[in-house]
Amino acid sequence: MSVFHYADKHSAPTMEQRERYMIGEIEERHFGPGGQIVLIEYPEAAYLKDDSDNIRILFTGYKDKQKAYEEVKRLADHYEHKAPNKMLFMERREADDSVTPSDRKSR
Repeated sequence: MSVFHYADKHSAPTMEQRERYMIGEIEERHFGPGGQIVLIEYPEAAYLKDDSDNIRILFTGYKDKQKAYEEVKRLADHYEHKAPNKMLFMERREADDSVTPSDRKSR
């Protein structure tokens, strides 16, 4: 049926969208590092949110609801490829923290 993108984390589905699509039993699933990607499934829709990148997407209808899983996979892959760079950064910072001023040569 439709895919609705919201500009930032403060945007949300309209009252009409909530009453139409976001009703019934829900199933909430968490993906990615620390479970930061949240997929909330409704019988007629799926709502994807990721606070770290301010992503909010409402997928409505069966075909578009399937696209939610593709987007979750894309985001999880994005974070997986982003993580090694962060780890190098953290390791470097940890190495610098272990050096005390007395260990450094003075000029």
